[in-house]
Amino acid sequence: MLVVALLLLALSPVTIDAPIRIGQLALLLAGFVVLLGLNLVLLRRVLSPLFRLTETMSSVDPDRPGRRLSTVDLFSAEGQALAHAFNDMLERLESARRAAARTALAAQEAERLRVAQELHDEIGQTLTAVTIQAERAADGDPVVASQALRDVADAVRESLDEVRRIARELRPEALDDLGLVNALIALCTRVGAQDGLRVRRELQGRLPAMPSDVELVVYRIAQEGLTNALRHSEARSATVSLTADAERMTLRVVDDGKGMPAQLPRDTAGIAGMRERALLVGGGLSIESRPGQGTEVRLEVPVDPEGA
Repeated sequence: MLVVALLLLALSPVTIDAPIRIGQLALLLAGFVVLLGLNLVLLRRVLSPLFRLTETMSSVDPDRPGRRLSTVDLFSAEGQALAHAFNDMLERLESARRAAARTALAAQEAERLRVAQELHDEIGQTLTAVTIQAERAADGDPVVASQALRDVADAVRESLDEVRRIARELRPEALDDLGLVNALIALCTRVGAQDGLRVRRELQGRLPAMPSDVELVVYRIAQEGLTNALRHSEARSATVSLTADAERMTLRVVDDGKGMPAQLPRDTAGIAGMRERALLVGGGLSIESRPGQGTEVRLEVPVDPEGA
């Protein structure tokens, strides 16, 4: 089109005077309108595949995976490259979503299995023993019945303590009643009371208001980090620190254990679960570990300036 305009200017007998005449101005405006119309028509024809591509992108439903963009109607190399890149992105997103769903399902089933085993092994056996003791007390010597009933009461009390412990692990009641800092203090105290691990606390006193889901994520990642230090790292001590400024809240769980083996996959169920929790609240999780030099779990969550 530019070549045609150049040829018309060079070969046509049209002349332009200064000052310009009305007829010459009308001729220039007519040529401008014609060139503008041709430009719009050609651009619309060239960009029409991209318009169809945009409509298809908008119609992609994450709940109905498998749909991909077709490159048959895209004549330009740029459009085809864009369609290929979008299809690759959909593949990665669907793959990540399937992996996240599998991880969440595995975590739920593992938690259910753990609770079922504890109920069967602890509560079930205790209540079975209580039932036998109560039957013996009812059928036995009245002289020793009072002592047997006291033993039954003690066993029931222990079972209630076990039920409360399991309930606390399922949902930390201190988090709802006392706040994040006090819940972390209770967690560190409970873990430190077990043999083999000394837990230090470095918790900032005044924290910005955070949504409840963010506080729960911080608590669960701290719990997972301490649990790994207690069960797997053979650590003697661990430190839980929580700080915050105007932009982000930072949680660090550091232990002095043996670290993660070099051949251990970095996306195990526990690590994948922590990463998923961090992503749910827009945070970032990093794990630094070297064999024999301990492990550091670091979570950074952006602070909402408007509060919870």
